[in-house]
Amino acid sequence: MGGVWFFWASLLPLTSMAQNALTPQTASPFSLTDDRGRKVVIDKAPQRIITLLPSLGEIVCELQACERLVGVDRYSNWPERVKTLPQLGGIDDTHLEALVKLKPDLVLLARSSRVTQRLESMGIKVVALEPQSQEDMHRVIQQIAGALHLPNSKERAELLWQSIQQKLEVAAARVPKTAKGARIYFEAGTGYFAAGEASYIGETLKRLGLVNVVTPSMGSFPQVNPEFVVKANPQIIFMGERAATDLKSRPGWNRIEAIQQHRICSFTPDQSDIVVRSGPRIPEAAELMVACLKRIYPE
Repeated sequence: MGGVWFFWASLLPLTSMAQNALTPQTASPFSLTDDRGRKVVIDKAPQRIITLLPSLGEIVCELQACERLVGVDRYSNWPERVKTLPQLGGIDDTHLEALVKLKPDLVLLARSSRVTQRLESMGIKVVALEPQSQEDMHRVIQQIAGALHLPNSKERAELLWQSIQQKLEVAAARVPKTAKGARIYFEAGTGYFAAGEASYIGETLKRLGLVNVVTPSMGSFPQVNPEFVVKANPQIIFMGERAATDLKSRPGWNRIEAIQQHRICSFTPDQSDIVVRSGPRIPEAAELMVACLKRIYPE
């Protein structure tokens, strides 16, 4: 999804478990199967972690292990602390030499990253995780908590996940009744890449009571024909504010109800970072969606 906004990329209250997050466990090795289908065994708690996908770094920080991060990708910008860390490029252009100099004992990256094999050939522990649904995200939170050898890792991961779910419920309760059941189209990137119902974005929209015109059979983030959108005639369109400036110039789109009724939810670049990342800030994404729904469906 080359043109998709740089994605994949709810503060957990500190508890007695969270306060001990940086204390390594003296437990047995932790093993997981990552999104390449590879079994990875992590013998001891990693202390020098690099994340090459924004959502993965956000999860590490929400699990109260942010202090272990020594490097991130160029698109990571939350929480504030990660902005001070060395930036190591992106999925396609990771700065390998700079990464190696940081001497990581664990690198968390996307399944589609181009440096995975190079890193493994140098003996660097790599885990590839790229959640595309909320079920994936739940699993990835559990896997990262285990990989970090956090005390009570299963409970901590579940606590974070339940916090996310509770905040989503709060957002869903604030959706205007007149917006419930509305047909929506969510444009996730240039080139008509859409967030389908099967994606984590689509699942959030469904949780808010909206109906996605991009069905699960079309995939999580399919590239759709612009004529498909015209025929689907969504009642609400979600997209980045830059893309929203030329909607009326798209052939046939002036016939779409959302455009005729001015029901466009556009997000600033900073808001887009929240909305399109499959990380723990999904409740914030939901709140941004709800805020727009309240503007276009006043009660």
